[in-house]
Amino acid sequence: MFKRRIDASLARGDTKPIMKQAQHLLTVRAQSQGLLEITRKVAAWVAGQTIGEGLLTVFIRHTSASILIQENADPNVQRDLETFLAKLVPEDPHAYRHDSEGPDDMPAHIKGALTSTQLGIPVSDHRMMLGTWQGIYLFEHRRAPRDREIILHLIGE
Repeated sequence: MFKRRIDASLARGDTKPIMKQAQHLLTVRAQSQGLLEITRKVAAWVAGQTIGEGLLTVFIRHTSASILIQENADPNVQRDLETFLAKLVPEDPHAYRHDSEGPDDMPAHIKGALTSTQLGIPVSDHRMMLGTWQGIYLFEHRRAPRDREIILHLIGE
C-alpha cells in the first residue's frame, strides 16, 4: 500500500513524496516487575496521527526496563517469560558489584541488555501491522513502582 501511494504521487508529477514525522512521549506507570501491555495506548496515538503509512519506532528511555513484542492471547506466556528471566538473572547480592539502588539494580540492567530498548513497527491505514496475537509490552525489571518514558516516533505519509 505504501509503495502504491508513493508511485501515485510520483505519477502526478511530484518529484518526491512528502514525508511527515510525529513524536510523542508516553509515560507509563509500572507498579512492579513484569510485563505490562501498552498496545492500546500506542495504537490510539497512531490512529490519531495524520500519517497513515510509515514506520513507527517505539523507544524506551531507560536501562532497567525494556520494550518488546510478545503474544497477548495467553497470559501464561508473559508469566513464563518473567519466570525464565528471573531464573536466568537472579537477584543475588553476592553476584554483582553494582547495587547502588538495591539488589534488583544490576539484575534489571542485565535483563534490559538481554531484551530490547526499541522496536520498529510498520504502519498502514493508521494501524500498526502487528500480527493477530502480538502486543507491545513494557517489561519492567525493577521491583518498586516507577514511571517509565517511552518515545513514539512515526515517519511516513
